[in-house]
Amino acid sequence: MEPIMERCAGLDVHQETVVACVMYGPLDQRPKKEIQTFSTTTKGLLELADWLTERACMDVAMESTGVYWKPVWNVLEQEFRITLGNAQRIKNIPGRKTDVKDAEWICRLMRCGMIPASLVPPRDIREARDLTRRRRKLVQMLTSEKNRVHKVLQDANIKLTTYVTDLFGVSGRALLEKLINGEVLTEEQVREIAKGKLKKKVPQLVEAMNGRVNKHHRKMLARIMKHYDFLKEEIAELEQEIQLILQPYQHELELLDTIPGINQDGAADILAEIGPDMSAFETEHHLASWATVSPGQNESAGKKKKTGTGKGNNYLKTALNQAANASIRSKDTRLGNFYRSVLKRQGHKKAVGAVSHLIIRIAYHMLQTGTPYQEMGDRFVRKKKEPNVNTLIKRIEQLGYNVQLIQ
Repeated sequence: MEPIMERCAGLDVHQETVVACVMYGPLDQRPKKEIQTFSTTTKGLLELADWLTERACMDVAMESTGVYWKPVWNVLEQEFRITLGNAQRIKNIPGRKTDVKDAEWICRLMRCGMIPASLVPPRDIREARDLTRRRRKLVQMLTSEKNRVHKVLQDANIKLTTYVTDLFGVSGRALLEKLINGEVLTEEQVREIAKGKLKKKVPQLVEAMNGRVNKHHRKMLARIMKHYDFLKEEIAELEQEIQLILQPYQHELELLDTIPGINQDGAADILAEIGPDMSAFETEHHLASWATVSPGQNESAGKKKKTGTGKGNNYLKTALNQAANASIRSKDTRLGNFYRSVLKRQGHKKAVGAVSHLIIRIAYHMLQTGTPYQEMGDRFVRKKKEPNVNTLIKRIEQLGYNVQLIQ
């Protein structure tokens, strides 16, 4: 390893302590090194910053260890040039492993320029990322509460879901409230509650609500609906905070919103994960690889083996998969046609993954150039060539038949 930096530092970060190693000296000589351990409290990190400043060390490297790197980054990012490395790519040789040796190893790699920097977006994007991830968790919890309501109703032999499409709409919610209160409804009362097409199903609704509801069922439904309302309020507040913090990136959100299958929430999720600055990625393929939606490679001795896409940012992959599943329903669009062309050969799961890969590449060019999505239809769909006569004959003969051509 040839050194390219005369002075740099490596940090081995843990929950309670951070071990710092500074190396300095001419590139053609063996460097001098100093090692010191600091606490990860704010006071300890400020002492670390002063210690680095005294040694005129502005280039610092550390590995992304869980969430423990974040407080170190927040304290040092204003005064130092920090490189955050993937722990898998800078792992030391196992054996005699200590914190001091880890810090020294990171520093040596940094001195030779062998630590590829991980993407760390600006603070406002990082805050938006926390909010969008929290919103996704709450939406999942909201879905779980809906499923719990269905389970309690089935246990009480209440068959509302047979006739009410949206149990949590205006009519369904009103019927649930009456059920929780223990009221026995007549057809006239149900007709007043029912809205729209449900007015034609009043007798069926009355029969569906005639079940075996006891006190336990009513209490369970009341608790679940109370938590359901709380989650709805929390999600609404989160959406307002997300809109406020992403207001400076309104143009980027509008660009992503033009892609088929991506709505405003999906655009916010994707932007919060990849950031607005595409200069962090050399090409669209680097972004797709970073998002781990690119096909893996496993080749040895000229033989290729099957491999998956690998583990990566699950929040980004989920947002891309949701957008892909929404876009494949459209006809005469590039994404829909591309999905159907891959579906014939690879099946649904891989076809959705291929559409996710295409969406992230499209998003890269849109954010880089500032141009909205333009529909290309089936322009990029590969046309399958019609087989010639000899190919057809060969296929039939492989099935055990003799072919005679008559013109």
